[in-house]
Amino acid sequence: MRDIDLKTLRLFVAVCDQRNIARAAEEAHIEPSAISKRIAQLEAELGVPVLSRSRRGVEPTPAGLALLEHARNVLFTMDRIASDVASFGEGLKGNVSICASASAIAEQLLDDIASFMREPANKNIKVDIEERLSLDLVRQLREGAASVGVCWDNVELAGLEHRPYRTDRLALAVHPGHPLAALDTVAFEQTLDYDHVGLPPATAVQTMLQRSAAQLGRTIAYRVIVSNFDAAFRVVAAGLGISVVPAEVSAAYSPRLGVRIIPFTDAWAQRSFVVCFKRFDMLQPAAQRMVEHLTNRARVGEEARSPGD
Repeated sequence: MRDIDLKTLRLFVAVCDQRNIARAAEEAHIEPSAISKRIAQLEAELGVPVLSRSRRGVEPTPAGLALLEHARNVLFTMDRIASDVASFGEGLKGNVSICASASAIAEQLLDDIASFMREPANKNIKVDIEERLSLDLVRQLREGAASVGVCWDNVELAGLEHRPYRTDRLALAVHPGHPLAALDTVAFEQTLDYDHVGLPPATAVQTMLQRSAAQLGRTIAYRVIVSNFDAAFRVVAAGLGISVVPAEVSAAYSPRLGVRIIPFTDAWAQRSFVVCFKRFDMLQPAAQRMVEHLTNRARVGEEARSPGD
């Protein structure tokens, strides 16, 4: 078998990501027939089919999944070679792909990344940021589809390295006219008598809330399910329900929408976030620098918030 060229591997990975040859071709600015020809040659050389084709698109076969894992590793290594060599030029160059949970993005992650990019030494580093559910985020890191992740530390991080990032506290957002609005603090159990406004069920917060309710022998009555915190605050402001939200996010909404924020007394309301990755020594120099920056910014921020400082 002759050597498999990198172009074919990149196109194969693109097809697997898109689950569609036409979309992968559009992304690569080539004709779909050119991709099909390369995949056919690849299958002939390997002696097994790597894609299963149907009217709905394409899926990697079991052999294709094995190839996909190796292809990602090979392409990652080649990209790292290029990045490492380029780093000896004028200033460090590279592209950092970051996946983050909705809470991390809504709080201080974007400010921390912006401060990183404003530093003159990082002027040649590009950053891609994608919002992902924590479970999807962890999977992408394990598969090599992203370099760095930022999420709540209560997700399963087996197979990944991680470092402490920032902390926050969950609170209850209520309309000023709601029966709970007069409280200074609230226990989660007290909220279960009222309609909730929730995020999608697969989010880490909703999973934890469902588990906590089950431990109390109760269920959560959701009147509205929304896709983000902005929508949650607006629904609460309309008096249609109460919502569990990060207290740090509420500063942007509470004064403007007239929503009252009440801290939880439950221990789980205090959350810790982590910066995670497959292996630090395998990260490109630009990604390593980003990880160091995020963790240092978080450490300084947490020290500034500590009592007595």
